[in-house]
Amino acid sequence: MKNPTLRVSSPGRICLLGEHQDYFGLAIIAAAVDLRIAFAGRPRPDDRIALDLPDVGEREEFSFAGEIPYEKKRDYLKSAVNIHRRAGLPLSGWDIEVRGDIPINAGTSSSSAMVVAWNKFLLEAAGDPRAKDPRELAELGFLSEVAEFKEPGGRMDHYASAFGGVVWIRFDKPMKFAQLRNPLGTFVLANSEQKKDTTGMLGFIKSHVLDGAALVRHAIPSFTLHSPRTPKVLAEIEKLPEDNRRLLLGTLTTRDITARGATLFQAPRFDEAEFGRLLTEQHDVLRDLLRISTPKIEAMIGAALDAGALGAKINGSGGGGCMFAYAPSGPEKVAAAIAAVGGRPQIVRVDEGARREI
Repeated sequence: MKNPTLRVSSPGRICLLGEHQDYFGLAIIAAAVDLRIAFAGRPRPDDRIALDLPDVGEREEFSFAGEIPYEKKRDYLKSAVNIHRRAGLPLSGWDIEVRGDIPINAGTSSSSAMVVAWNKFLLEAAGDPRAKDPRELAELGFLSEVAEFKEPGGRMDHYASAFGGVVWIRFDKPMKFAQLRNPLGTFVLANSEQKKDTTGMLGFIKSHVLDGAALVRHAIPSFTLHSPRTPKVLAEIEKLPEDNRRLLLGTLTTRDITARGATLFQAPRFDEAEFGRLLTEQHDVLRDLLRISTPKIEAMIGAALDAGALGAKINGSGGGGCMFAYAPSGPEKVAAAIAAVGGRPQIVRVDEGARREI
């Protein structure tokens, strides 16, 4: 858009450790990356918002004078406006262009980055000081994308995009949050271009883990998803039906790998090789127990490791989408190896969170 008067952007993210943990109240470690989505706009004199989305070949225009009806399953641009309206936040008319370079529906949080950026745009347009509060942006993003449509996801993506950098979050009650130091070098993020069913995958895993945990509690009433993997707990998990068994075991194993990762970031010296090993160990759990990998992603990960990456894993909910490799040296060689087996690689680095640019 030429001569916008307001421009904001938010980053996509990679989940370093802890896939499928946030909606159980468990911990994750995520990092924002320098792929972003931006809203650029000029005010208009009426009660309408017009959005051009050239990346996906769409245009939306609607009035915010009353509750806006949803016309599709995940109508996030309208849901954010409805949430602002209900909260009594001032709204005004805008012509807006939305552009980004985050892979869409590929596990890099394109939709969450969009709703975080959109909520920031609306708050900035209203002159609301909450526009500078990343926690407020994350919560509004969660309300707009997940709570409004009663979807099974958690808050990881919204907090990673709003805060930026490397974040550790445990979504228990009360939620615990920390921004970790960023000793990380380059990653190679690669899209398999295999479409995935995020909500279907989340719903299946969530229901089977919770049902499995409930069955374990029949024998061990004190058992929760925070309980250690003692021999007694593991023995009860082995008695569960197959899907409950592997998904509950995968959840507890991922929980413990994430805890080891948090210790690594807090150590006086960051061990890059150990970090790479943890990424690959996490991927093994996601592949063998959660079963969210695909043959193509396995080929991409194998190629990355053979080319010198220190570690690699699938990214996001799985069943397709992206993987990433940690390649603090020689990322171009790793990217070429991934491309040779059909992936679409990009070299990325950790980036800051939601920001106003004009």
